[in-house]
Amino acid sequence: MNELIFYALAATLGTWLVTALGAATVVFFKSPSPKAMNIMLGFASGVMIAASFWSLLQPAIDQAEAAGDPAWLIATLGFLVGAVFMWGSDKVVTYARNRAGSGQSSERINRILMLVLSITLHNIPEGLAVGVAFGALGGGFSAEGLMGAATVALGIGLQNFPEGAAVSLPLRREGYSRSRAFLLGQASGMVEPLAGVLGAILVVYVQALLPFALSFAAGAMVLVAVHELIPECQRHRSDCPYLSTMGIVCGFAVMMLLDVALG
Repeated sequence: MNELIFYALAATLGTWLVTALGAATVVFFKSPSPKAMNIMLGFASGVMIAASFWSLLQPAIDQAEAAGDPAWLIATLGFLVGAVFMWGSDKVVTYARNRAGSGQSSERINRILMLVLSITLHNIPEGLAVGVAFGALGGGFSAEGLMGAATVALGIGLQNFPEGAAVSLPLRREGYSRSRAFLLGQASGMVEPLAGVLGAILVVYVQALLPFALSFAAGAMVLVAVHELIPECQRHRSDCPYLSTMGIVCGFAVMMLLDVALG
């Protein structure tokens, strides 16, 4: 069992590394232009919307149906709770900062916190999924099972590249330095190794909770993408009105391609 936990830890450290590589794309944009940032924010929005279904809701529905649970209820409830959680988090942060007299920076900080929190929540069930895949090998270790678990880790890792960029690039838009944007972007993936180890240890219990957790993360991501990123990427669009829209379409297509191709 200890060996399986080590495998899960190693695999999720790899997925975190790919997140860091995605976040590192921010170093190529020394002084981002409004047009470039619009299309990149649009791309990030598309990634998050696609990931909410292909990486989160669809697996949640499949796993709930396989367990004989009411998938429609679990997916819907988890999705709504995730969205309400993010809305409530925004209200709490806004209230706290107003009480502290933070002034004009409050709205900007709220956007940053919601973005980082949503991607971090998204990475928790992904780490759990990798940990569960490796932990399940304890019921009967085989080369085929190990390859299947490795494929899950590879698929999630590749998906994490655009997700790392989805955090660091908007932070750059908000005025953060390249180094700080990178550090915060890669930090959103650091929860995956912790979740992976937890998933391997508590594989039986996590399998039962995973559909709700996946749906919860999906609701959080959709709320942030629709409420924060999409309106933000529509700024300064008078010269090229469809630029950010095509960014959304391309981001969705790339994420869908990765998810469907890698299963």
